[in-house]
Amino acid sequence: MLIWLADYLSQYHTGFRVVNYITFRAIIAILTALLLCFLVGPAMIRKLSFYKVGQQIRELGPQSHFSKAGTPTMGGALILVSIAISTLLWGDLHNRYVWVVLLVTLLFGGIGFYDDYKKMVLRDSRGISAKAKYFWQSLFGLAAAVYLYTTATIPAETELLIPFIKHTAISLGAMYIVLTYFVVVGTSNAVNLTDGLDGLAIMPTVMVAGALGIFAYVTGHVQFAAYLGIPYIEGVGEVAIFCATIVGAGLGFLWFNTYPAQVFMGDVGALALGAALGIVAVVVRQELVLLIMGGVFVMETVSVMLQVISFKLTGKRIFRMAPIHHHFELKGWPEPRVIVRFWIITVILVLIGLASLKLR
Repeated sequence: MLIWLADYLSQYHTGFRVVNYITFRAIIAILTALLLCFLVGPAMIRKLSFYKVGQQIRELGPQSHFSKAGTPTMGGALILVSIAISTLLWGDLHNRYVWVVLLVTLLFGGIGFYDDYKKMVLRDSRGISAKAKYFWQSLFGLAAAVYLYTTATIPAETELLIPFIKHTAISLGAMYIVLTYFVVVGTSNAVNLTDGLDGLAIMPTVMVAGALGIFAYVTGHVQFAAYLGIPYIEGVGEVAIFCATIVGAGLGFLWFNTYPAQVFMGDVGALALGAALGIVAVVVRQELVLLIMGGVFVMETVSVMLQVISFKLTGKRIFRMAPIHHHFELKGWPEPRVIVRFWIITVILVLIGLASLKLR
């Protein structure tokens, strides 16, 4: 939105032309989202506490979590508000990719919001049924996939890039829709599973979003794309602004969510942020790199799947508790140790993912 104002003002002073640069707007978008969280966060936490929108703790969970009962949740709404406002302020609203990633994020956030609302406000412990939640996730994921597929103008937009291998891409055709669906819905649920400890999900989300922002920028830049040997996709660079807002909003939320947390993000934040990472990875054609950089999310999801399969087939559990972060807690690891070590793993995996830009 402000890019239009800057374009108008640039005829009076050339200094306003700096707003045309994606790198400048990305930095300002981070700071805007961060500032919004700092300004709105305390008031939101007070309101959530006043209305007793508090976290419910499972009796089967680690005993250290019992003290968290009643901690305000649905704080993910703070993240979404900051992302939306910052994106609308600093993004190019003529760009279709900006609208796709923003709308998918907000729609998945809407699913999580209603689920949290039923659990926390209406006191319905069941929330949305698993079938209903999956239906709406599938509907929104497929809608985004079909839109991107039908509006693609060059083959590169629907090809699967293989990381670390130069000039290698697999033409997907209509299978692009299936891949996009699984990436968006799968990542949404993976982040949701990871959101079980203070700050555990948000910091990896920030790091992966920041890295995807770099991918978006170079993919939408003719010279950089040619130099790095990746397909150039016109307009994708603007998605870097959206990724920047995730970084800013995520860091702002972490200010209140760090151990011991003053607020939890709830499904409204986890489902939305997971979908955001998924749809951005699809748009910048880096689904496989997301699999690498989001290794912590993958590990959490696989641990749940293995636990369920093992118990159904053998009656025995592989882990003391799933997702796997609870397994380490029950082994005696203090919560901060689990969190920070998972963060360190994410740093390593993100660096490996970024290395794929050059190592081909």
